[in-house]
Amino acid sequence: MKSVVAYLRVSSGKQERSGLGTKAQREYIATAAKSNGWNIVAEFVETVSGSIAPADRPECSKAIAACREYSADFVVAKLDRVGRDVEHVAGLMKRVDVKVATMPNADNFALHLFAALAEQERKFIAQRTKDAMAALQRDADAGKAEAVAKVNRRTQGLEKGRGKATGKEGKATIAAVAKAAALNAVTRPHIEACLYNKLNTLQAVADCLNTKGIITSRGSAWNPTAVRRLMIALDLSFDKAA
Repeated sequence: MKSVVAYLRVSSGKQERSGLGTKAQREYIATAAKSNGWNIVAEFVETVSGSIAPADRPECSKAIAACREYSADFVVAKLDRVGRDVEHVAGLMKRVDVKVATMPNADNFALHLFAALAEQERKFIAQRTKDAMAALQRDADAGKAEAVAKVNRRTQGLEKGRGKATGKEGKATIAAVAKAAALNAVTRPHIEACLYNKLNTLQAVADCLNTKGIITSRGSAWNPTAVRRLMIALDLSFDKAA
């Protein structure tokens, strides 16, 4: 039985409500440990921003030391619990073997690739959003009625969001969107590989993802409905994969 040290991280207490709280992370890790025969020998939890390097986080440093003490692997619920910077993920993997509960069969090389893809996807999303808003503003400045209406609605929505106490609803929405984008980026290479193998039904793709050990954002197995939603989100289709 392989020994693992569990590391749980939240950026703030509010993440408990966003689905990334310690309870959810602990459940992900426990499920993966049961399925893969891992023995959780220690657990470390801390509240710290993912922008801080793992080696500079007190509890993460303790977890790394525990891995050496127990000859154990370092396990997190999701890769972004290590950090959203690919350099942070790569730096940690130089010190310990990393396992991710949602991708239990991925080795360090695969995790490095997923981290790079996720980081690139976030950059693409940010740039596309920026370009779209700039184009919309140009149309509004040119007097196009539809664009003016959209800009006005957006401005009103932002003002309404600022008026809410601490902006909880807006922040929760942003967190949910960011979480979905990161998960989609990590899952993309897997579903593309399934489609590349000429699978042409939603059930076949679901079976492919389940065989790879990939799970949905809710921690469950894939089904045709979940696959269809993911393919729409990633703008993938069976025709494009052909």
